Amino acid sequence: MGFRTGVGLALTAVLACSAPAYAADVAAQRAELRKMCNEALATLYKAKPETQAQISKAPGYGCFSSFGLSFMVGGAGGRGLVHDNATKKDTYMGMGQATAGVDIGIKDYREVLVFHDKAALTKFIDSGWEFAGTAEASAAVQGKGASVGKGEGAPPIDVYPMTRTGLSAGVAAGGRKYWKDKDLN
Repeated sequence: MGFRTGVGLALTAVLACSAPAYAADVAAQRAELRKMCNEALATLYKAKPETQAQISKAPGYGCFSSFGLSFMVGGAGGRGLVHDNATKKDTYMGMGQATAGVDIGIKDYREVLVFHDKAALTKFIDSGWEFAGTAEASAAVQGKGASVGKGEGAPPIDVYPMTRTGLSAGVAAGGRKYWKDKDLN
């Protein structure tokens, strides 16, 4: 068996066995995403207790979970929700990610986004968002979170990447795209 065939079979097996299984029922899918978000927030609060006050005062926050495979080049897909603190409404969203760089492995990735501006929260929910250059953001994290609200026109959002057990930092460059999930909203 050749290298390409082996990698292809490994990828197929990993995705078939390990990818999160979302229930067919919309209410069950929403409940699963809310549970994931609560777990991600608990992990963040344990690692950085000050973020609990930051999130409670923010216009809103988002929690996303994705699963992917990388060997210098990779990709991931996932789902999440964005919570508006003023209206208490959750908006369910999809997320896709592509990476390239010194990054090898299978990742079960989560992130918490904290929106510091109501306009950025609204734009993220209504229009989705594309974020390129995760190497810069993740390298700045080093377990502390990264602000992506730099530069003119950039949304004031803090991003906290993590695994199921805590904050993380990576060195892969890539981009992410977020959009409303038509099936769950």
